[in-house]
Amino acid sequence: MTDLSALSPVPSGSRAAVLKFYFGPMDCGKSTLALQMNYNHSRQGRRGLVLTKHDRSGGPRVTSRIGLGLEAVEVVDGLDLAELVRGHDRIDYVICDEACFYTVEQIEQLADLVDEHGVDVYAFGLASDFRSVMFPAAQRLFELADEVCRLQVEVLCWCGRPGLLNGRIVGGALVRTGEQVVIGDTDASPVRYQVLCRRHHRAGLLGEGMPV
Repeated sequence: MTDLSALSPVPSGSRAAVLKFYFGPMDCGKSTLALQMNYNHSRQGRRGLVLTKHDRSGGPRVTSRIGLGLEAVEVVDGLDLAELVRGHDRIDYVICDEACFYTVEQIEQLADLVDEHGVDVYAFGLASDFRSVMFPAAQRLFELADEVCRLQVEVLCWCGRPGLLNGRIVGGALVRTGEQVVIGDTDASPVRYQVLCRRHHRAGLLGEGMPV
């Protein structure tokens, strides 16, 4: 009898599943692409799960800065992603927004879903934090992913150069110490983030009347 569980062994001769990581700074369209990819796959009859962590909305949703949004599963540190998939009849793909905030163990679980069970995984997130240090989960994705794609939507620093890094702003000044993950850019948060070029991230210049 054929095993139809969500984590059935991959049938012989089936197409190889993939683990892809799409990265870039804030405002480059990561969440927008995640939503578009989910739409495209679901239109072809594929069944998927959409996951997120620390979305800007503050809830279990994937939201983009251009106004798109979708309900999602909130990933907490103790969540076993393989067990999550096992609880569904059939999963063909998983969309993982804000994957930089997952645990390294969860990234390993995503790789297992691809290699052992033929589930496509599309991960989206930042590469580095406000100090320009890589997130541990992002680093593991760079190491394990079949494909790593820098998103090409151009994001600019205030000076007009390409924006590559995310600066954390507290009290009007760029800070370089603190917890690696602090949610900002919300109405109740005293923290905001600003995309900067490498030069102005290193110099701490935010463009508010300061010289280039």
